[in-house]
Amino acid sequence: MPDIEVPVLIVGAGGCGLTASIALSELGVKSLLIERHASTGNLPKARYINQRTMEVFRQLGVAGAVYDKAMPLSAIQRIRWCTTLGGDGPLDRRTFHSVESFGGGSLTDYRRHSPCESCLYPQVRLEPLLTEQAQDRNPDGLLFRHELKEVHQDTDHVTAIVRDLENDRDLTIRARYLIAADGGRTVGPAVGSRLEGRRKLVDMVTVYFRADLSQWWDDDLAMTTWFVNPDGGSWSSGVLGKLGPTRFDRHSEEWMFHFSFRPDDPARFDQASLLPRMRALLNVPDLDPDIIGIGHWEVEGVLADRYRFDRIFLAGDAAHRHPPTTGLGLNSAIQDAHNLAWKLREVLEGRADPALLDTYESERRPVAARNVSWALMTFENHALTDGVIGLVRGDGETSSKNFVKFFAEDDEGRTRRARLKQVLKVQEMEWQAHDLELGFHYEQGAVIGDGTLPPQRDPLGRTYQPTTRAGHRLPHCWVEKDGTRLSTLDLCGKGDFVLIVPEGGAAWLPAATDAAARHGVSLRTVRMGTDVVDPDREWAAQCEIGSTGAILVRPDSHVAWRAFEAVADPATVMEQVFATLLRRQPALAATAAA
Repeated sequence: MPDIEVPVLIVGAGGCGLTASIALSELGVKSLLIERHASTGNLPKARYINQRTMEVFRQLGVAGAVYDKAMPLSAIQRIRWCTTLGGDGPLDRRTFHSVESFGGGSLTDYRRHSPCESCLYPQVRLEPLLTEQAQDRNPDGLLFRHELKEVHQDTDHVTAIVRDLENDRDLTIRARYLIAADGGRTVGPAVGSRLEGRRKLVDMVTVYFRADLSQWWDDDLAMTTWFVNPDGGSWSSGVLGKLGPTRFDRHSEEWMFHFSFRPDDPARFDQASLLPRMRALLNVPDLDPDIIGIGHWEVEGVLADRYRFDRIFLAGDAAHRHPPTTGLGLNSAIQDAHNLAWKLREVLEGRADPALLDTYESERRPVAARNVSWALMTFENHALTDGVIGLVRGDGETSSKNFVKFFAEDDEGRTRRARLKQVLKVQEMEWQAHDLELGFHYEQGAVIGDGTLPPQRDPLGRTYQPTTRAGHRLPHCWVEKDGTRLSTLDLCGKGDFVLIVPEGGAAWLPAATDAAARHGVSLRTVRMGTDVVDPDREWAAQCEIGSTGAILVRPDSHVAWRAFEAVADPATVMEQVFATLLRRQPALAATAAA
């Protein structure tokens, strides 16, 4: 007999696993999360939280707690390239260029397309916050100092042998399903998962420290500074980012500094050499930081060959790993959990066939493939930027001469600066990936297409085009309900499907309500103009349906299906729609869904 039996076992207390715990609790699904460490991580790791992730947190009731502590968008408006942080030589403390980032400054379309701003909140603080939120919802559902030793599965259950490291004993945990959010450490190898892609691109060191850098850091709005020294490129010379936690300008109390080594360089593990190297790269020889932690990690871009292994699902870093550029790793991981949670609930409660769970892989894996590819491209862009700045690797003398030419107040200097500005229009794709962050969609999965093509995507990821086409995130518009201003995204969540119709679409409402009731599905209906007011006609401009159409939205706020106009037999159509989405046989005679 198992010591513990639970519907869902989650392995790993990173951002993905903790979000899965919160999302399942919000849906009324009991879960148990195990983590081998005594607490969450002690290094900053990822820190950028994009708009779509904040929308997920908004739906889960977590966004307010994050915004209360996070570094706001107003403090992370720019990315810049500089020579050094300190020094008083002719090439010290010079800025090559800066670009706007993540919706800051003039990037007003970010605010137009989401109720949520992006923000900066490092994992070292986000994970404890998510832990508290998860424990509030599921007080006995998190077990730290519990390490997965073995995992087996049969047709009905997953059985895990877990070591209680605190009490030095083994527990047997039996679950209906398991979410592997362990970074690929244990579950993936146990089930034969293969991570395919590019490995060991560069070996990175992160120094996490406290220091007063206000006398050198001279841009309160800069989120990150990339250093390009004559003797090293932007990754070799270092990347310095502010972390707060209470001051978000030049007086930030905590910082992180990344710099790279060749994978075969033995000095990468010599901690005694790290502080002298950091001082030299920054050209602040008297810097005396309080070092909180040092981390080593490899830059790679890999994707698991499969996400589902019967009753086991890989998520987060267990399924995909990205270079840090564009900050896609943590955000993708949280969105994995959001996608999977509602599907597990529908299957566990018997409303959907287990085949619905196949759609987790068919939806999320293509998105991860695109994100990994994007992060690799933006990572490689830095070599282009370094070259245009004038860096000649291995030749500090020539690089210094090129830097002098770059900053010269003559025709050549102006041309070099104009050339860099032009090239950085390409590099902007790393920090202005608005479409990549909001425009991802699902072509194959728990969606019913209508024969239309998706909007043409910006190849540089900048321009996002909202659409109600099935598989896409529901467009954000401000509407009013009972005098309260809401986003259309606020109409979704809590495990409900939502049917949105215009004034002339009332015939869909009883048909959808009856079909949902037959399948036991929770459905909310919204009649625009009656239940919700569209005061600025934003929804009318973006809904893309006629005056008698309908849009069905999934619990994760992605559109499941739409009809442009009324049909002769809405009851049969809605029955077919829910049956198709839930992978069940329709209870009424089937006709083609509109």
